[in-house]
Amino acid sequence: MRYPKSGPGNRRGRGPRLPAATPRKQQAATANVDQLTGAKIPKSFVFSRGKLPSTLRHLQQDLRKVMLPYTALNLKEKKRNNLKDFVNVAGPLGVTHFLILSNPRSLPHLRFVKSPQGPTYTFQIEEYALAADIANSQKRPRCPPGIFKNSPLVVLSGFTGHGEPFKSLVGYFQHMVPAIDPNTVKLATCQRILLLKYDKEKEVIDFRHYFIKLQPVGVSRRIRKLMQNNQVPDLRDLKDVSDYVTKAGYGSESEADEAATVSLASDVDKLNRASRKSAVRLQEIGPRMTMRLVKVELGLCAGDVLYPQYVGKESGKKGKGTGEEIEGQEAEPEDGSEDEMEEE
Repeated sequence: MRYPKSGPGNRRGRGPRLPAATPRKQQAATANVDQLTGAKIPKSFVFSRGKLPSTLRHLQQDLRKVMLPYTALNLKEKKRNNLKDFVNVAGPLGVTHFLILSNPRSLPHLRFVKSPQGPTYTFQIEEYALAADIANSQKRPRCPPGIFKNSPLVVLSGFTGHGEPFKSLVGYFQHMVPAIDPNTVKLATCQRILLLKYDKEKEVIDFRHYFIKLQPVGVSRRIRKLMQNNQVPDLRDLKDVSDYVTKAGYGSESEADEAATVSLASDVDKLNRASRKSAVRLQEIGPRMTMRLVKVELGLCAGDVLYPQYVGKESGKKGKGTGEEIEGQEAEPEDGSEDEMEEE
């Protein structure tokens, strides 16, 4: 077999061309993998099925902020979209988890779904408060926009000692956000906590979302503001610079007295460094929910019902359990297109 000679003007002499991935595909592949651990980064879609009142629409947007940065914050839905459309789009985008809000019979439901084959955990929302409600109830609400650049830390409480389905539910909650390595994680990226606490007596799960606030011990409030803002303070009403630091009411450390004091393993910012102790405070930023598990399905919003399990009187077979079907789930797309969903 004769091969063409290579040369600067001979295009055929460059050898066989291998199919190279486009820059967009390379970026997508890189975005789906954690550069430190090499594991696949879980991503999510938060959307609704059926008509929702305005308060639940706001709750949907709050849940999208909780799942940032690996979710579609401005995902647009249309009435023609059914569950199959979301599944078709999820594969190419690397989306692994769905959070689906619905309001059957005026009872808010939230489904945690593993795409593309399930399982599906259906919760009935018994009580909820929006992020705006939480902020209005606080004297000094604070929610810096920069804290959503990194995923929250998922903290589970009260789930130990229980069998199925809570054992598999714990695995779902643990893998719906990227895992961290305590030995290599940067403390500056740990700015939010998602707390899921199971109340055994009431058989409900409390959903809480917090902002982690670090405060150096032994530093007055005015000095903290001076170092954080990098601005020249207003000294017009003071006789001496020392009055700015020692003025009554501004050198108190009462805010850090009740907080847990820790020694940081590494520097976080200009104020919180490994050489000094810092007080850790949690400030709730919402949303807040109280959820009750009502149904677990083996598939994606379908399949065998794993919870609750009961035996029918006549057939002697396991029943289908409780819970409402997702509106439009069984309907097939009219044209098989997934272009109806957009993201700004």
